[in-house]
Amino acid sequence: MAKMMKAVRVHGIEDYRYEELEVPKPGYGEILVKVEAVGICAGDAKTFAGAERFWGNGKDLLPYVEPVVTPGHEFSGTVVQLGEQADKIHGVKLGDLVVSEQIVPCHECKYCRNGNYQVCIPHHVYGFHQVTQGAMAEYMIFPQKALVHVVPKQIPAHHAAFIEPLACSLHAVELGNIQWNDVVVISGCGPLGLGMVAGARQKQPKVLVALDLCNWKLDIAKECGADIVLNPAECDLKAEIDKLTEGYGCDVYIEATGAGASVRQGLNVIARQGRFVEFSVFGKEISADWSIIGHLYGCGQPASTGQNHNSQVPTKGLLASYTKGAVQSRFHQSYADSLNKSTLFWNYDNNDLKMKLFGVFIKRYKFSGIVM
Repeated sequence: MAKMMKAVRVHGIEDYRYEELEVPKPGYGEILVKVEAVGICAGDAKTFAGAERFWGNGKDLLPYVEPVVTPGHEFSGTVVQLGEQADKIHGVKLGDLVVSEQIVPCHECKYCRNGNYQVCIPHHVYGFHQVTQGAMAEYMIFPQKALVHVVPKQIPAHHAAFIEPLACSLHAVELGNIQWNDVVVISGCGPLGLGMVAGARQKQPKVLVALDLCNWKLDIAKECGADIVLNPAECDLKAEIDKLTEGYGCDVYIEATGAGASVRQGLNVIARQGRFVEFSVFGKEISADWSIIGHLYGCGQPASTGQNHNSQVPTKGLLASYTKGAVQSRFHQSYADSLNKSTLFWNYDNNDLKMKLFGVFIKRYKFSGIVM
């Protein structure tokens, strides 16, 4: 095995460098993984741009990022070396295709002890802290306390990288507590939003509405199971929701855009005693009239998998619908153009790092999603 590897390294805001490092060696209970595919999350983009939530504000908000660090928390990889007892601790063997949940919990704080490890106090997420170096590298370490899962052999590596974001989508759907007679609105049809649409479809609500400002994303949302798709820039959204609900408003609103306008429109269209699920990464503070919260059940959560609960979503059915819709779409040229113009997407040598861009569409690849 090689002694050196290439990696993207976060030095600071808009200061990401392509560097050569020593391949790490696994210690007790650790796994060395050869990275096969890695995604770019909204959190990665906003970290690059300097969002206060990640870098702090010099006052009451401490930095979350610990540079210099390798980013990347949506990934899959092949086990190439095992530290002492790692095979027994994690139930893996050499050659397995594996994923690890994005957070490496401490297993000791009160949240971990009661099963809510997604909000663990140290909150060691891959790609942000020194003890959890991320996947934008040729190799990475899964720590002893990592939550590791072996991927079934029929799932390709670049599909497996979608397991983590899809798990987040399912967590959001569970937080919404969707009932069969609900009118559900999901705002934002990026990868997470599309996973939410597919997951919510399996809950069989009365009506499932998807919102986005890009009509081509709405086309995919229809294939993922949305009954109605609406572009808020092209309609009176409140009037449309009122028509569907006899003027009461939607029962569940899941916000997945990270845009202040989406939060405000959600508060405007949701019913009294509705469930508002906030599941975004914001680049800056937003303002909204939260006096309405007295009539709502708020369900804010960091974008984490939250896999401690017993999910009621029939996973195989969800993945089938996800594959049918989002998965069969080809790369959209307008999205390609935006990627080419972005300073976020570094000039990788794909043959060297074998990295694939994460999104609803992937340049040079047909987006195939996860197949179970």
